Amino acid sequence: MVRERHRRDDLYIAVPSFFRCPISLDVMTSPVSLCTGVTYDRASIQRWLDGGNNTCPATMQVLHSREFVPNLTLQRLIRIWSDSARGPPAPAASTAAAAAAAAEQPPTPPPHPDSPLSRDRALAAARAVATGAGGGGSAAEAASSLPGILRFAGESEENCDLLAGIEGFPGALLRMLDFDGDESERRVRSLEVWLEERGSFASAVVKSDRRRVDSILMVIERGRSESKVAAVRVLESAAVDAETKLAMAECEQLLLRLLNLVAPATDPRAARGEPLRAKTRLVALRSIRRLGQLLASPGATVPVTEKALKLLEVASSVKEGRAALCGDAACLGAVLQKVFKVSGAATEHAVATLWSVCCLFGDQRAREVVAECNGVAKMLLLMQSNCPVPVRQMAGDLLRTCKVSSSRPPCLSSYDTKTTHIMPF
Repeated sequence: MVRERHRRDDLYIAVPSFFRCPISLDVMTSPVSLCTGVTYDRASIQRWLDGGNNTCPATMQVLHSREFVPNLTLQRLIRIWSDSARGPPAPAASTAAAAAAAAEQPPTPPPHPDSPLSRDRALAAARAVATGAGGGGSAAEAASSLPGILRFAGESEENCDLLAGIEGFPGALLRMLDFDGDESERRVRSLEVWLEERGSFASAVVKSDRRRVDSILMVIERGRSESKVAAVRVLESAAVDAETKLAMAECEQLLLRLLNLVAPATDPRAARGEPLRAKTRLVALRSIRRLGQLLASPGATVPVTEKALKLLEVASSVKEGRAALCGDAACLGAVLQKVFKVSGAATEHAVATLWSVCCLFGDQRAREVVAECNGVAKMLLLMQSNCPVPVRQMAGDLLRTCKVSSSRPPCLSSYDTKTTHIMPF
């Protein structure tokens, strides 16, 4: 009777509502918070997002970010509550009764595959990956332990540092990229967790053989948006010095696939992480036209616009780039339209690009395009704004060169640029 009463008491333990996951209604084992502020169990919300949903299940708000923030405070409270809910063990009447009660208890189930790993288990699994990912059955075992290691790494920056310090772990992750399809995408996303600002992982990417780099390129070409973003960030983090950047710039397939991401229909996060540096190759791959289309797209975000203008500024610093810009009137017009109403950085990049083709290169076609697109008035307004001195100087140079090239009546022919004060009458 005592045992049955205890069993009935266990059935009626009151669980605080904020300890339950809003999706599964079970007690959360690894609570994480979304950008909306609602906390879910990591496994449940991950399945929700993997199913193609882009909203918060509780509030139905559109998620501007799919990143999780581990709620360690709530996890600690759940652990304390769980320990206290068990209560002190009931005194057994005799050793035989205790043995019989233990025999009637169901066996302890194994840990759920989605449950977070403890520190010791996660580090042991990571060491197993580092030593056993060479091939055969060991590779399969290492691959099966990867999701748990990823969840452990996502809990805190300290966990990432612990995993990054395991010798051979970066190379093991790269060796596991010898997969196709979804497996390659999953492993590239796992690399993204640790690669950024960790030199050992960047060195491992650079020193890895061609097959692993090809796997990353394949994800950039055929993967989903999240995987493409992760792959670009992996390459961006690997470009830690001039030698590495030069090696990447010499890979034409890499440049071409990265350039294919810069299109209006591409996920803007991918364009935001693009690490292009090669100037002449950039022009040879016909990037000027694509960047112009990106600037003209009404859906281009501020970071993407800034990155596109920066690439055009880089291209305008070489002769081939300036020639390509001067031959694309639509691109020049799009650059001129981005002088205002984007950001200070976008203004600087746009003015520097126009100054290169109109003043430094002195192309008459570019001057005519700027003049016909109301560039004189824009430069006048820019000189009256609170812009940096170098930008104001370049705007003055553009004003002097473009007002002469204007085919319109010379209403500003007597304007003197020694002063930037314009009277309203």
